Amino acid sequence: GFVLSSIEGRVAVEYLDPNPEVQKKKYAFKCHRAKDSNGIELIYPVNAIAFHNLFNTFATGGSDGHVNIWDGFNKKRLCQFHKYPSSIASLAFSHDGSLLAIGSSYLYEQGEI
Repeated sequence: GFVLSSIEGRVAVEYLDPNPEVQKKKYAFKCHRAKDSNGIELIYPVNAIAFHNLFNTFATGGSDGHVNIWDGFNKKRLCQFHKYPSSIASLAFSHDGSLLAIGSSYLYEQGEI
C-alpha cells in the first residue's frame, strides 16, 4: 500500500490490491491541526512522510512544526515530537530504523521574508 498527504492536513492510507476486501481497509484521517486561542481550528499542510521498515509505522511532518509517528494498522498516533521552530520539510528513517532525520525549514507559507 501507500500513504498520501495533503495541504488540507489529511493523510490517506491506500492499497494497491484491487480486491474489494483489501480496498475496504483504506481510510483517511485528519492530522497536523490545532485550535487557536478563540477555539478556531487551524489546518496545516502535511509536507513529509517517511516509513519505518521494521515496525510498519510511518512519520508525518507538517507546517505546524510537528512530527508525528503513526501506527497505520491500528489507526493510532503513537507519539508527537516537540514542536520545531518552523515547518517540517522532509523526513527519512535510517536503513536500520534506529534514527529519524528531520529537516525543518521555512517553506514560504507567509510569502517572502
